[in-house]
Amino acid sequence: MPADLRLDAPLRRPGRADRMRLAGVDFTSAPRPRKPITVAIADAPAQAGDGLRIAIARLESFESFEAWDAWLREPGPWLAAFDFPFALARDFVAAQGWPLDGADAWAAITRRVAALSRPELIARCRAWCDARPAGDKFAHRACDATAGSSASMKWVNPPVALMLHAGAPRLLAAGVTLPGLHDRDTDPARVALEGYPGLPARAVLGRVSYKSDDPKHRDDAGRRAARERLVGALEAGETPFGVRVDFGAWRAGCVDEPGADRLDAVLCLVQAAWAWARRDANYGLPVRADRIEGWIVGA
Repeated sequence: MPADLRLDAPLRRPGRADRMRLAGVDFTSAPRPRKPITVAIADAPAQAGDGLRIAIARLESFESFEAWDAWLREPGPWLAAFDFPFALARDFVAAQGWPLDGADAWAAITRRVAALSRPELIARCRAWCDARPAGDKFAHRACDATAGSSASMKWVNPPVALMLHAGAPRLLAAGVTLPGLHDRDTDPARVALEGYPGLPARAVLGRVSYKSDDPKHRDDAGRRAARERLVGALEAGETPFGVRVDFGAWRAGCVDEPGADRLDAVLCLVQAAWAWARRDANYGLPVRADRIEGWIVGA
């Protein structure tokens, strides 16, 4: 593992007085001022008669991995849902000759991924696809079918393999707990779950597009209307997650932003709240989820 990803401070265990924080993370494999990693933060919700409610406390932006790594290491207790794949498909892993057995195979695989350069990882993904028949090019995880997510080995449109390459090793290095994947010698006060904003978004909008990073679509009225509709549904709790969101001062920014980084972070925050409410039931994850592939919250 690269030296700059190693944990350099002891982890603090939670005290009784600590308040649980929830976060939703919209990730990018190349954070920069124009495209930062965006994090939506709220206190853990209270259960009311009409369901869960959360109020956005703040939205934070991280323009470098160094800044985001520091955030990952902030003492808990916190639980966050991250918008990037934590793992590769079992079939792809097996084809690489990487370990499939052992008490913590995910960590061993993630170290193998971290040891590759981006071009090397892409070359392995491309070689897999080139050897496969048309219509069956990519290796999908079991959760992809129910979540409607892209294969985690896909390196373009969207480049989720590069997001995995940048993100998963950092979770491992930070010592956070990944339920169902990695929980040996980790900090139970910092919990990371794989989110996917497309899951709640499509439940509201279907296949209607609500975002674009293309400058040509910055003033697209149709996408803005879709974001307005999605924000309204989140305020009313009208997604399969049933979490009501108080956007507060952040509402206009979530509607107006063409790339929807803030809105995607909030969608992941909703998934984090749903999982927190099911913390005594494996955070809502299937008990038999593959410990190599992992699972997307709510899929």
